Amino acid sequence: MTKFRKLNRPTGHRMSMLRTMVSQLVKHERIETTVAKAKEIRRLADNMVQLGKDGSLCAARRAAAFVRGDDILHKLFTELAYRYKDRAGGYTRLLRTRIRVGDAAPMAYIEFIDRENELRQSKPPTPQPPPRAPLDPWSRSRLTRHFAPPKEDKSEI
Repeated sequence: MTKFRKLNRPTGHRMSMLRTMVSQLVKHERIETTVAKAKEIRRLADNMVQLGKDGSLCAARRAAAFVRGDDILHKLFTELAYRYKDRAGGYTRLLRTRIRVGDAAPMAYIEFIDRENELRQSKPPTPQPPPRAPLDPWSRSRLTRHFAPPKEDKSEI
């Protein structure tokens, strides 16, 4: 298992909080929380969208074991899966907003990209570079032609 933030909470409380926050993010498509929590939510929310895009029965059961509510599960497997069918990853955006007054915790918005009323427009997808011709291992490189003198033919002597 990879490293994760413990967020100064016991395991049961932390997992329950993250499940609820991921479910609310899917429902409202934008929530405000602390930066540390938002970074953890981003990992889990991207994983849930991947499960929604997969669309298999196994993926539906895995997502249902994590998110809370049938309406959220339906939204994952229909609306969000269709919206991100061409995107390979990076379904969420984290925008730092302010410092909270009570405890000076840095706050951030986490939101899904490519939706209506988003805080910042998403960048257009980068075009794929044109395919390059495969290199011939027996051809001389440009550097050898530049620095090495041309070969003399010994057959002329």
